[in-house]
Amino acid sequence: MNPKERPVGVFDSGVGGISTLGAMIRELPEEHFIYYGDMANAPYGTKSPEEVLACVRRVVARLEERKIKALVIACNTATGAAAAPLRRELEIPVIGMEPALKPASEKRGAGSILVLATPLTLHMEKFNRLMEKYGEGAVRVPCPGLMELVEADDGEGARRYLTETFSLFDLSRVDAVVLGCTHYVFLKDTIRELLPKRIAITDGNDGTARQLRRVLAQNGLLREGGAGSVELETSGSAKELELMKKLLTTGKVGKN
Repeated sequence: MNPKERPVGVFDSGVGGISTLGAMIRELPEEHFIYYGDMANAPYGTKSPEEVLACVRRVVARLEERKIKALVIACNTATGAAAAPLRRELEIPVIGMEPALKPASEKRGAGSILVLATPLTLHMEKFNRLMEKYGEGAVRVPCPGLMELVEADDGEGARRYLTETFSLFDLSRVDAVVLGCTHYVFLKDTIRELLPKRIAITDGNDGTARQLRRVLAQNGLLREGGAGSVELETSGSAKELELMKKLLTTGKVGKN
């Protein structure tokens, strides 16, 4: 097979990376994508880095069987735990993610930046380095349980969770909110409603999609024309697969 015709493998611990997949489909509609949601082992954000790496290696082995030409880790937690070892181990390009703190810092005035993410993401060395470069005024806001509400398609529960979370802060002194987990992107409309309009909301999906384009081009792997395709797989249930399909279509949790 022409290497350009091979699919791009994308994975996350659950449905969160579907938001990243959507951005990549918009950026690269001619590419073939295989998305794997590792629901049977979710969440990653409360596991140890070693446990996450073990889960990731199992998923990658499955995707490699499909002869993927590049791998996208559509999960901030998994990127922090697994991107470096995977780049040493694999012969294909590996694209990871990081919380969109840099673009948030560019929108900051004299106020603070709230970084919403899983507890593990916020304590990883990768995020610490990001904080050193762009973290002036940034506040870590661990959100245990929020990812699970997205996985349960519980829009109202997520709204209550976010309302309580934001009540802990003086929003008049907040300039930006970073969605540091791909799951949270499906809650962007709710978050927008709960925050003053002047507060910027950033996530890493579009930047990751552009990075995928750059990496494929640099490696001579961009597919040239023709219709793309998407395959969705999961280690979870048929119901969870249906949720993945729904979120790829609607882009939000709960009733639509």
